[in-house]
Amino acid sequence: MSAIELKNVNFSYDGKTKILENTDFTAEYGEVTLLSGHSGEGKSTLMYIVSGIIPNVNYGELSGDVIVGGGDIKGKKLGHICRRVGVVLQNADEQIIQKIVEDEIAFGCENLAYPPEKIQTQIEIVCNLMQLDPKWKCRILSGGQKQRLITASTLAMGQKIIILDEPLANLDKDGAAMLMKTLRSLAKAGYCVIVIEHRLDMVLPYVDTVWHIGNKTVCRVENRGEYLEQQTAKIEDDCPAFKGTSSVFSLKNVAFSVKKERNILTDISLEIPKGGRTVLLGENGCGKTTLLRLIARLYKPTGGHIVQNLHEKFGQKPKGGRVWFQKVGVVYQNPDYQLFMPTVRQEICFGAQSEAYAAKIASLFGVEHLWERHPQSLSEGQKRRVSIAAVAACEPEVLLLDEPTVGQDYDGLRAMVKILNELHIRTNNTMITITHDVRCAEALCDRAYLIAGGTVTRRGGKELARDYFAGKSS
Repeated sequence: MSAIELKNVNFSYDGKTKILENTDFTAEYGEVTLLSGHSGEGKSTLMYIVSGIIPNVNYGELSGDVIVGGGDIKGKKLGHICRRVGVVLQNADEQIIQKIVEDEIAFGCENLAYPPEKIQTQIEIVCNLMQLDPKWKCRILSGGQKQRLITASTLAMGQKIIILDEPLANLDKDGAAMLMKTLRSLAKAGYCVIVIEHRLDMVLPYVDTVWHIGNKTVCRVENRGEYLEQQTAKIEDDCPAFKGTSSVFSLKNVAFSVKKERNILTDISLEIPKGGRTVLLGENGCGKTTLLRLIARLYKPTGGHIVQNLHEKFGQKPKGGRVWFQKVGVVYQNPDYQLFMPTVRQEICFGAQSEAYAAKIASLFGVEHLWERHPQSLSEGQKRRVSIAAVAACEPEVLLLDEPTVGQDYDGLRAMVKILNELHIRTNNTMITITHDVRCAEALCDRAYLIAGGTVTRRGGKELARDYFAGKSS
C-alpha cells in the first residue's frame, strides 16, 4: 500500500487557471521522496492537497482521487488528516506560535492528546536530533534555528507521513546534512518522507525517488545524475575583478547581546569595501543576520562601534532614519516582513523614481506578469524576487541581502545572480550578502568573512567561500 497516491488530480485556485492538470503521483512508506521543479509551478499546492490544507483552509476547485494512508481524504476534516500527515511549512515564522522552544514542540503533541510523560520524552528526543535547547526563546532564534524548530515540532507528533517544504532553505551545510540523515533514518524505520527542495546537491544522496513538477503535472525522474548536473552547476561571476581600496563601513570590536541573556556577537572587526561585494559566511545562529542589521542601523551595538563612510550627513548615529534607508536597502530573510502593499505594482513603485522605472525593474526580475497580484498570494520564490525588486527599485547605494536566493529553482537562482551582478555593475553599489547556497556564493563575492563564536575567524575572497562549502574553512 502506497502512503500517498494521487490519481488524475486537477486543481485551480480561481476556477479558471489550472495549477495541476491530470496529475498522478505516488510516495511510499520506507522511502524519502523528492519533489523538485521551478518556482510557482505547484509544489506547495500539491503539498497542501495531500495535507488537507486544500480544500479545508485554502479554497479552490479540486477533482480526482487523493489517497493518504490507504484512505480517500475527500470530505475529511483537517483534524482527521493531521493525524496521518505532518507538515513542515516553507515559512518558519508562520508555524511558530509559542515563546519557548519546548512549548512550541509540546503544542502539536498536546493537540494529539499525548500524555505529559510522552510529550516530555518527545521534546528530549527531537531537541537532541535537531540540536536545540528546550529553554531557548523562539523570537531570538536565527532563521536556520527556526527551521530546525518547526521540523522538530513536526517530528515530535509522530505521524508516519511527513512532508517538508524547502526544509533546507535557511540551513547551513552541516545543518542540512544533519536533517537529511535524520529523515533518511526515519524512512528506514518505515516513515514516508516527502521533501520539496531546490538544493538538489544536498538532498539527492539521501532520497529514493525523484519527481519533477512542471507544466501543471509531475513526472518521475529516471536519470538522477543528469538531473543533478542540470540543476546544480556552479554559477559563474560576470563582474570584473574588484580593485577598490576604500571602506564604506568600518567595524571595530562590535558586540551585540540580547538583554544580557545571550551574547550573539562578541568582537567583530572588519571592513566593508565601498563598491565591492561582501559575503558573510557561517553556521546557523552565529550572528550573520544580527551583523547585517547592525550595519543597516536596525540594531544598536552593545559594544564597540561602526563607522560609516557613506556620507557625512548621516553622521555616526546608531539608528537610521528615512533618508538613511533611501541609501541603504535591506532585503530581509523572510519576505513577508517587508511586503505590505496590495499589489506587486504598488510594492515595486513605492520607492522607485517613476512607475516606468519600477516596470523596468519588474521586467528585469521576471515578475512583470504578477503586476496586479497581491504579494502575499505569491509563492515563496516569487515573494523573494518581488521583495528584492522593490528594494532595488529604490536604487540604494548599499544593498544588504539576507539569503536572497531562498526558494529559487536553479534557473531562477542563475537569473537572480545575473540580475544582482548586473545592477551592481550598473550602479556601482556596495553589496553585502548572507548565503548558504554553494552554487552562487562565489558568484556574488569579492570579499568574504567567516563568522564563528561571535567573531571573525577567517577573511579572504572567493577562495574562502570555496573552502567553506568544501569543508576546509577551519
